[in-house]
Amino acid sequence: MNILLIDPPFYRFFNYYNRYFPLGLSYLSSALKKAGHKVIIYDADCNKDSRGMDYTRLPEKYRIYLRELKNPENPFIKEISETFRKYQPDIIGITVMTPKTASAFTIASLAKQYNLDCTVIFGGPHATLRANEILKNTRDVDFVINGEGESVMLELVNALRAKDHTFSEIRGLSYRQGDAQIHNSPRSFIDNLDDLPFPDRESFLGLDTYTSEDMGLLMGSRGCPYRCSYCATQIWTRKVRYRSLANIVEEIREVHLRFGTRQFTFKDDSFTVNRKRVVEFCDILLEAGLKINWDCNTRVDLVDLELLRTMKKAGCNSIKVGIESGSERILALMDKGISLKRIHEAARLFREAGIHWTAYFMLGIPTETEEDVKKTLDLLYKIRPSFASIGVYEPFPERGFLT
Repeated sequence: MNILLIDPPFYRFFNYYNRYFPLGLSYLSSALKKAGHKVIIYDADCNKDSRGMDYTRLPEKYRIYLRELKNPENPFIKEISETFRKYQPDIIGITVMTPKTASAFTIASLAKQYNLDCTVIFGGPHATLRANEILKNTRDVDFVINGEGESVMLELVNALRAKDHTFSEIRGLSYRQGDAQIHNSPRSFIDNLDDLPFPDRESFLGLDTYTSEDMGLLMGSRGCPYRCSYCATQIWTRKVRYRSLANIVEEIREVHLRFGTRQFTFKDDSFTVNRKRVVEFCDILLEAGLKINWDCNTRVDLVDLELLRTMKKAGCNSIKVGIESGSERILALMDKGISLKRIHEAARLFREAGIHWTAYFMLGIPTETEEDVKKTLDLLYKIRPSFASIGVYEPFPERGFLT
């Protein structure tokens, strides 16, 4: 069966720069291809020829996005329809994040206009949180995958290929039966992440437009033990599941040989949550003589000077941390679990270790006052990160699988 996996356009509508590849879809693709299915990944939000990066203006530009989705002459809408005609998919899988929901619904509608018998599947964070709402609002979506998608998607595609329309045994799947909605039992998370094949970096439309650095996206773990109230990671629970270090290094070697990648980016939520593991990883990189650089995300309370120096020696050249606010009250409201004292200490450690670091801040938190905002800006100028990003708070759906 011909399968087309799509990351819907969003940033392209504002001509914002959007890089890397959709990691979740590439994991799905590798699992499906391993089982013998034909897969193409369509990163419809990829934009390398941009003229803007002001993400603080996204809320006011959202109206442009909604308007253009209804414009049949929009070049992205035409591109999507043309892609359907060219590759003639039997199954279309769409990953859905909350800001891209409207785009995902539009793609589902275009898919059914292309071929009413084409099966449309939604997955991803928003689909996990709003399966019931999705199936209620449109009949263009045939199935919704809740939670981790690799095993669910593979079972579903195999059932569709076998024309076995008994889907009740596929855990983690939602669908319609007549006018009724069926939500099967949740599926357990994958225990051994080493069982997954490496992400498919070969099946992208326009593969030659990606740089070697774009191909360096990695996930060494899934999940986060912290409870920040604004973070969608909570849908994966607070348990952290790890790939083996040998498995990660094997992927690094493979990507380096195939694409010449020297800069890798770990998208783990809190890369240094297991300090011993990070030190061991650095030792392996040094012993293997892998001359690469890498960056990661972590928290200000998960670093110390010795660890940072070890990471830098092993090629770590950038670390991103979420500061969010300079107000102790707002930090407590977020359940962030860090103090201003610890933020100042981490800033000192980053400077002493000589590592480039990015601080993420957020404005517009509910109940935030002008004084709270002033405290955040004052903190930014005091800690002096190498780079700072200030985002505007947007409320997303609350946690819960089938709301």
